[in-house]
Amino acid sequence: MTDQTQPQCFPAEADKTINLPRITIHYCTQCKWMLRAAYFAQELLSTFSTSLGEVSLVPTTGGVFTVRVYTRLDEEEGGGLRETVLWDRKTNGGFPEVKALKALVRNIVDPARDLGHVDRALKKSESSGAATSAGPQDASGSKEEQAGGQEGQTTCEDCR
Repeated sequence: MTDQTQPQCFPAEADKTINLPRITIHYCTQCKWMLRAAYFAQELLSTFSTSLGEVSLVPTTGGVFTVRVYTRLDEEEGGGLRETVLWDRKTNGGFPEVKALKALVRNIVDPARDLGHVDRALKKSESSGAATSAGPQDASGSKEEQAGGQEGQTTCEDCR
């Protein structure tokens, strides 16, 4: 995870109108990852409900799939916003499992929260040595993603 104390995507005056904690899911429109991004948003909102200030989907290009959380810094730290990258497809290799993403969000938003069956499944997979980060597919993605979505569609260079 990467922390930055001055996120680039928020002007200083917008700081007052952002509902925190804020989750942003940046997804590549050329790769047709909107449904995946919306599914992750739905799962996070269903699990964390009013513990989250907002979840936003940010369309982009270039093979990007990044999940970030924004929280407020303590007054001792300057009182601004902290940006934490929870998941980056290029850095982490592929997409997260939903339970792994929920655990990452929980660790920042409400560390004392019990995720019930999600926590038990994560502990079980860790004890058996199974990877929880890449999810049901590896970094190379599914055949559809390797082909760039639908036939005849132009894909971005980073997605191939």
